[in-house]
Amino acid sequence: MGILSRMIPTEDASARKREIEEKLKQEQETLSFIRENLEKSDQLTKGMVSILSSFESRLMQLENSIIPVHKQTENLQRLQDNVDKTLSCMDHVISYYHVAKDTDRIIREGPTGRLDEYLACIAKIQKAVEYFQDNNPDSPELNTVKARFEKGKELLEAEFRNLLTRYSKPVPPILILDAISVDEELEVQEEVVLEHLPEAVLQDIICIAGWLVEYGRNQDFMNVYFQIRSNQLDRSIKGLKEHFRKSSASSGVPYSPAVQTKRKDTPTKKVPKRPGTIRKAQNLLKQYSQHGLDGKKGGSNLTPLEGYDHDLRVKLMTDALTEKHGGAAGKDDVLDIEIDSYIHCISAFVKLAQSEYALLLEIIPEHHQKKTFDSLIQEALDNLMLEGDNIVSAARRAIMRHDYSAVLTIFPILRHLKMNKSEFDSTLQGTAASTKNKLPTLITSMETIGAKALEEFADSIKNDPDKEYNMPKDGTVHELTSNAILFLQQLLDFQETAGAMLASQVLGDTYNIPLDPRESSSSASSYTSEFNKRLLSTYICKVLGNLQLNLLSKSKVYEDAALSAIFLHNNYNYILKSLEKSELIQLVTVTQKRAESLYRELIEQQIISYKSSWFKVTEHLSEKNMPVFQPGTKLKDKERQIIKDKFKGFNDGLEELCKTQKGWAIPDKEQRDFIRRSQKTVVSEAYRAFLQRCANISFTKNPEKYHKYHPEHVEEMIEKLFDTSA
Repeated sequence: MGILSRMIPTEDASARKREIEEKLKQEQETLSFIRENLEKSDQLTKGMVSILSSFESRLMQLENSIIPVHKQTENLQRLQDNVDKTLSCMDHVISYYHVAKDTDRIIREGPTGRLDEYLACIAKIQKAVEYFQDNNPDSPELNTVKARFEKGKELLEAEFRNLLTRYSKPVPPILILDAISVDEELEVQEEVVLEHLPEAVLQDIICIAGWLVEYGRNQDFMNVYFQIRSNQLDRSIKGLKEHFRKSSASSGVPYSPAVQTKRKDTPTKKVPKRPGTIRKAQNLLKQYSQHGLDGKKGGSNLTPLEGYDHDLRVKLMTDALTEKHGGAAGKDDVLDIEIDSYIHCISAFVKLAQSEYALLLEIIPEHHQKKTFDSLIQEALDNLMLEGDNIVSAARRAIMRHDYSAVLTIFPILRHLKMNKSEFDSTLQGTAASTKNKLPTLITSMETIGAKALEEFADSIKNDPDKEYNMPKDGTVHELTSNAILFLQQLLDFQETAGAMLASQVLGDTYNIPLDPRESSSSASSYTSEFNKRLLSTYICKVLGNLQLNLLSKSKVYEDAALSAIFLHNNYNYILKSLEKSELIQLVTVTQKRAESLYRELIEQQIISYKSSWFKVTEHLSEKNMPVFQPGTKLKDKERQIIKDKFKGFNDGLEELCKTQKGWAIPDKEQRDFIRRSQKTVVSEAYRAFLQRCANISFTKNPEKYHKYHPEHVEEMIEKLFDTSA
């Protein structure tokens, strides 16, 4: 064991030694390999350095040879470029001396049909002018090209004028009517485009205008533009007016044949038509004002109509007027056409002006657009405003003659102007204050004269004289009543307009109408629609109140109190029925809640007053002074005479009343039947009772002399009251 333990460490040491010796040998071999490679690398490096040194030497030699040649070539190239530029400049300069000659033919022939080529020539001339001005201002060539440039500019201006003149045509009336009409049945309206100039011509005009502004330093073309377009705008409106007259005269339909199938007879907001009865109302009121107030003509000769058929009555009155005045209705139709034409022309002006402004934006420089547009529309606008002023003046003269129908002419025009005012103002935005104020001034004038007519009409109703020969002999409706109601009925279609008329004159104080705090303001424009309605309601109540007072005064002209009662009954009943039929009652009740019941009370009072006229007949049938006797007892002469007198008084009174009242009139069938029926009941019952009391009394040898009428006969006689044909 001891020997083995000493042998193991010795073997490990030997193995370790051999391993180290092997590694040392490998390292020596690696070192030897590296040394060999380093020696080879040094040799290669020395060879590369030798090559590069040789290459550098050769490059230096090449550079020293080429640089002088390059510099010489560059100098020669520069000289060549200078020569070329000099020659080019010479050619360019020489060309300026030939510009006048080269452009002579084109300038002389003008720009028509060759605008692009012409403008190119003008550009050449302009450059020549600039060259001579900068380089040789004393040369004669400068004057030549200047003259040529001015000539070219003149021809461009002439071409601008010629194109506008040749292609600017009035817009056809049918196209204008299509543009201003609105079809309520169509949810999406087809906008009608007004094309004033062909597209190619418009582009030439825009091109010329742009050149004149930028290079021509000329603004005269703007005056030419507004003068030509202004003339066409005015001619378009005049053409529409003439077309309107001709079409209305021939067919009564001043509209485009192409669109009649989709356009209503009554245009909407754009071009509202007046109510069909307005001219009839004017005829009636004119007859009343000229013959009623002036006292040159007697009472109404119109046949009372049962049930007060108002429209038929209006027609009969109009027909009567036409016969009396020899075609006056024809003149009124002409006036109707003029008024409707004016309303259409207002809408046409707005549409055409908007179209003109759109065209102007493409041609006129921005900072001149508003001024040019202002000048362009002046002639047409002034003509419209002058026509409106003439309407106001005519209305003023008519009112001075107490012809209050003139206000009915103003109503549709004023309503249309106010409805279109916002669009009108928008169209004139940016124009001078004097231009913007023309329409408001006209509206104010119409409102003022309209309010004056309304007030004077109310006063005329109050102050109409009580002329005996002007009173209806049959106690029917007075002409004053029918005309007053007819006038008020026209206000239904123009409630807002009439209310604004009154409000514009601050008449609220006159009528003592309290202002709502939300409506209080010093200007008429602050009055709300509701206040205007109350104001108009109060005005109507005022007219009706004046009418009632006047009728009461007129009724006193009749000597017969019963006829006076029939007269008041007919008029009150006519007023009530007219109010109810025309819906005026709704407007009246805005401020007078009991209007309807008050009129019914008045009617009832007059019926009672009329019935009192029969007291002188029925009093003979009463038991007053009737002798008291026993059956079979012989009457004394005095008692027999009393009975005879009662029969005679009844017979005479009945005959007299029936004869007189048969010629009176109660046009309303319902009222006529009611009065007859109630009167028959009263008289018949009293007469039957009287006959029964006298049945067994022998008061005369000739009873048929006194007992002339049977009760049935008396009823028949009363049934014929108020019947002139009986």
